[in-house]
Amino acid sequence: MGKADFHSTTILAVKFRGSVVFVGDGQVTFQNTIVKHGASKIRKLQDGSVLTGFAGSAADSFTLFERFEMKLKEHGGQLGRAAVELAKDWRMDRALRKLEAMMIVGNAESLFLLSGGGDVIQPDDGVLAIGSGGNFALAAARALIRVDQLDLSAREVGIRAMTVAAEICPFTNDRFVVEEISE
Repeated sequence: MGKADFHSTTILAVKFRGSVVFVGDGQVTFQNTIVKHGASKIRKLQDGSVLTGFAGSAADSFTLFERFEMKLKEHGGQLGRAAVELAKDWRMDRALRKLEAMMIVGNAESLFLLSGGGDVIQPDDGVLAIGSGGNFALAAARALIRVDQLDLSAREVGIRAMTVAAEICPFTNDRFVVEEISE
């Protein structure tokens, strides 16, 4: 039984109508058993002006949150620069390279997806998702922001999209943690 036996995360980030919202589910699953319902996988940094969401093991998440926070401080809170510098370290550092994880980071201006392969991806449409139910949440959020008649807020889009993911993905539950930054 190794790391690959754990499934534990869906994180969705939506930048829409003047707000940035991160929604994370709380489920942690080991093999075919749900072992936790209320895990928190989202953190606020930089006095609440930056949100981070994480998919992967808990130990890896704490390492990455700490490293990212250091990069933010080193680069005067510049989100894009901190994201690129963390991705470079993550790819080059032998210990960090072994981390099996992904992160989404964002502030009122930008969202980025970071991976250990050196990826720093900024979405075209203001929507990113990672984890077991990430593709379900991503598809639902993209559909919702394209229907002008709905007149939803970023928070409403995030919660509705994650609800769809929780209905489809066995590794995603509906005990959401929601964090928001308004422009």
